[in-house]
Amino acid sequence: MTTDAAPLTLTERVAARLDASGRYPRAVLIVAISGLFATTFPVTVLTLAIPTIAEDFGVSQASLAWLVTLPILTSALALPVLGKLGDLHGHRRMFVGGFALATVATALSATATHPALLIAWRTLAIVAGSSTMPSSLALINSVHRGPERARAMGWWAMTSAGAPVVGLTLGAPVIDALGWQMLFVMQAVLMVVPVVASWIVLRETPRREASFDLPGAVVLAAGVGPLLLGVDQAPEWGVTSPAVLGCVAAGVVGLVAFTVVERRAPAPLVPLAFFAHRDVRSSLTSGFLSGAAYMGGFFLASLLLVEQFGYTLTSSVPILAIRPALFALFSPVGGRVAGAAGSRTAVIAGCASLGLGMVGLAVGSATDSLPVVVGVGFVFQGVGYGLLRPGLTTALSDAVDDRDLGMAGAAERLTGQLGVAFGITVMATVYGGRVDGFPPAFWIAAVVAGLAVLAALPMRPGIGHGPVHVSRDGQGDEAPADEGEVLARTPDEGI
Repeated sequence: MTTDAAPLTLTERVAARLDASGRYPRAVLIVAISGLFATTFPVTVLTLAIPTIAEDFGVSQASLAWLVTLPILTSALALPVLGKLGDLHGHRRMFVGGFALATVATALSATATHPALLIAWRTLAIVAGSSTMPSSLALINSVHRGPERARAMGWWAMTSAGAPVVGLTLGAPVIDALGWQMLFVMQAVLMVVPVVASWIVLRETPRREASFDLPGAVVLAAGVGPLLLGVDQAPEWGVTSPAVLGCVAAGVVGLVAFTVVERRAPAPLVPLAFFAHRDVRSSLTSGFLSGAAYMGGFFLASLLLVEQFGYTLTSSVPILAIRPALFALFSPVGGRVAGAAGSRTAVIAGCASLGLGMVGLAVGSATDSLPVVVGVGFVFQGVGYGLLRPGLTTALSDAVDDRDLGMAGAAERLTGQLGVAFGITVMATVYGGRVDGFPPAFWIAAVVAGLAVLAALPMRPGIGHGPVHVSRDGQGDEAPADEGEVLARTPDEGI
């Protein structure tokens, strides 16, 4: 006696057709980067819209600072949890569910009648949208291998860089003509497309039978939260203020406690074995340092144009857009370089170019030369960051087992955000509100970019490295480990 097989779902039918035509990996990439675009395009223009929002609510601009700061802090804390949940329960589920919730919260942001409501809805939207970041990276990397993975990361980085530029170009006129509420309406409408497409196209990733490490998540938040808050608020509170020093001390204690908890956890939130691999260490360290140099320089360059060269914020926008535009244009190039010559080559070349850009900013600000600032500083910054970002993500993804891609993506994003906050704080402190503070601040950024080059040197050369297993104690296994023990790939022999 036989029974008819259950009918295929819409997702299974679409995936089967795409598989038959060989287009499924491309479809996953398109869905993922469309979601990335929809969640990130208003980032820049929303910051510039704060004066308009403050005027509408009848409050000071300072009272709306948390409209930007709180979503950044909370999403950073949520990233490891969301990445791990995707690894355990499926990244399609996290991507679709997080995107749907973010769409609703974004639409509700347009209805806010009080600053606190706007901050609350915006924070919920960003935190929910954060679930799509590690999950979309995991979904892309799970269906791309070798050079194709590097090229896919190039398109991912291009979208990440280009979306805020498009948002600034389109969003600013919308806000001026129709009000800031329409920015959120426009974003919510755009987000509907990836939600529907992801539900139809994406195939679920394998689920894992393991419990969620709640103690690890709590202790990690207790470490990362104060550290992020202290670094983020240092320019306002003062680097040596008791509040900042207290936050940093609490963060360090929390992170030390986190390593102790994770060593004893049967299913750790962040397997410490990740850090036994030199590619993981190098990519995260280089990502931290390059992010600090790039975004620190980006933050200070806007002040440079206004304070030293006499531009208004509005008139400086076309010049400031040169760097993210080049970042976007050269990200696919960086993906191709990483795919052809290896991630290390792309990252080293990109970090070196980034450092040269910082030298251009230092020399241009010291000699009062706008052509040097723009032609050397902005250009080499944008080109360098475009070259290095795909290589960093590819190296990290290649270094871990496919089942841990979500956590790897979350670790990269969290480390990058820490680097951004660190870079802005250090450079703003050195600048100190003085025009003669610009050159030394940019020289420090050049040194940080040079350290990013050194951090990338230990990466494995070439492409197409196969996995080698690491046991839960972080030690490399000569023989293949049991499937449940596989966490990451080991360091190369002798390292």
